[in-house]
Amino acid sequence: MKSGRPGALVILACGVFASGCASVDGPGKPAAVPEVWPGSVAGYLPREAVPNSLFLVPPPPAAGSAALALDEEANRKALVLRGTRRFALATEDADLLFPHAAGAFSCAVGAPITEVDAPHLYVLLRRVLSDAGYSTSRAKNEYKRLRPFLVNKEPSCTPADEAELGKQGSYPSGHSAAGWAWALVLTEVAPEQADAILARGRAFGQSRVVCNVHWQSDVMEGRIMGAATVARLHADPAFRADLEAARKELAAVRAKNRKPVRDCKAEVDALAGTP
Repeated sequence: MKSGRPGALVILACGVFASGCASVDGPGKPAAVPEVWPGSVAGYLPREAVPNSLFLVPPPPAAGSAALALDEEANRKALVLRGTRRFALATEDADLLFPHAAGAFSCAVGAPITEVDAPHLYVLLRRVLSDAGYSTSRAKNEYKRLRPFLVNKEPSCTPADEAELGKQGSYPSGHSAAGWAWALVLTEVAPEQADAILARGRAFGQSRVVCNVHWQSDVMEGRIMGAATVARLHADPAFRADLEAARKELAAVRAKNRKPVRDCKAEVDALAGTP
């Protein structure tokens, strides 16, 4: 995440909420959503309604456990990707600030996701980011797991953010929660692209391992929190209204044959392991 406050931005953004806010003023115009931190907006859920990671995920792998050995092996394999296209994509995925983050799934969706082209979808993704990011905070604060770069002393893909990241617990991964939540929401917005979207959501989480900022188990449990957040969001009327508006909006964008502004071939090559 570009900003110098990677995880903190998501967590602090989610500390203020706007549950029940109207989401659609009228045709083609989303209602304004309050900004609660520079670059971040309020989520849909009150803080107490966000799924509790301390209840939902187990403690991180213990020293000497087989689970920790798997984490360490995944980390060793990821370190050799430095300098590849996959590492470059992981660096891009680290940036959760909008408008950059809105484009992460545009190739998978097959259409641009911008504030101009798809304003309802743009706001939907920003608000889901806040809820999913906050969902990981209780376990992060409880376990305070050290991030890989602090353990192996190897650099991450975002060295400028390491000082801030080092203050935050690694488990579970907020980026992974957000990426998987986005993937689940987008499969409802564009169900015909579900496989591509879900594959991108999985890769978005794996980027945190490639970046040397999260362990594999951080990412796996982050996906659990992303799924839990989306399940809870379906009980929120404002979320459901925005979801329906985004579905219609994206269909209209695709009908115009608008293409993503990202380099989709480079993304495909990166995920396929092309150097």
